[in-house]
Amino acid sequence: MPIQHFAPPPHVKAPPLSFATRVGDLLFVSGIPGFDASGALPDGFEAQFANVVVNIRRVLDEAGATFRDLVKVNVLLTRASDVAAMNALYAGAFGPPPYPARTTCVVQALPRPEMLIEIEAVASLAR
Repeated sequence: MPIQHFAPPPHVKAPPLSFATRVGDLLFVSGIPGFDASGALPDGFEAQFANVVVNIRRVLDEAGATFRDLVKVNVLLTRASDVAAMNALYAGAFGPPPYPARTTCVVQALPRPEMLIEIEAVASLAR
């Protein structure tokens, strides 16, 4: 079964990875932090969350999927104080119910100290 790779946008300086990889009917979306269209990382949690959603949507669109195709989402936060805000923002971005399965972890750090959130996901492309 061939593997299809989806590259990061050209303006984003990414580590050596694919933003997503498709194998069969599954799309694995790499952990995506909250970089904006220019590759900058805004200061606030809400802005970073919004950018994560835009970036995940772009990857899903490129693969022919939508948020309704997500089956599993992993959310990494660097501050426990952002959990309530994340839940509220997540409900609007990933809804309406039913939502994908989800794990939320508060981690000590992400690759850059100013990163407040990173989300990775798995989508089903079976139709």
